[in-house]
Order: sequence, then structure tokens, then C-alpha cells
Amino acid sequence: MGRDARFCVEAAKEICLPQNRLVCHNMYAHMNSTQRAHIVIPSDLLREIDAIVGPRGRTAFLLETAREEVRRRKLLRFLEGQKPTWKEKPRAEEDSAAWVRKLRSESEGRIEAENPQSRRRRGRR
Repeated sequence: MGRDARFCVEAAKEICLPQNRLVCHNMYAHMNSTQRAHIVIPSDLLREIDAIVGPRGRTAFLLETAREEVRRRKLLRFLEGQKPTWKEKPRAEEDSAAWVRKLRSESEGRIEAENPQSRRRRGRR
């Protein structure tokens, strides 16, 4: 394991808390296909990042942030595109109402099956 990979593993260990599982996963999932990139960050921004994740968590934080931004921009590009996301099908109002009634009755049936007392309680209210 090279020096960079060891650094990433150490950085991942520091931030692999339950609330940061996604970051930890991303660190390990992409370590075999990484490249080094030299970036310039203003010192005030670097101090803010360090205050949030510490100096050993910078790489993971920047990776996660970059991935989220790439995903967000792809989604925006898709949503701003001219191609419709779904095909419009004309539906009658009664079809929608029947579908909603069916969903509600299925939900009520599951609730009553899980807790037979729920119907009695609802009747008392």
C-alpha cells in the first residue's frame, strides 16, 4: 500500500463514525482508482474545513463534497433538458380516485392485521 493510500485509510478511520458511513464507503470504494490532484484553497476556507472535519479529514470531506456537487449538477442538467421524464397518459378522474381508495384500504388492512385493537380504538375517538 502506497503512502497516499495509507493516508486515505488513516483519514477514513478518523471520520468513519456512524453518521459518516457514506464518506467511509466512498473512501474505500474508490481507493484503487485514485489520482493525485493539486488544488489551491484559500486559507480562510481551509480553516473552516479543518474546524469541521480536522486536518486529517480534508480529503474525505472534499471528495464527498465534490461527489455531491457532481451529482447535483447532473441532476440539474437532466431536469433542465427538453426531453420529458415520463410519457403523459390521459387518465380519467375516477381512475385516480379508485386508485387512492384502493391504496387506503390496503393500508388500513395491513394496520388492522398487525394490530387488531387499532379498529376498536379508532371507533372510540
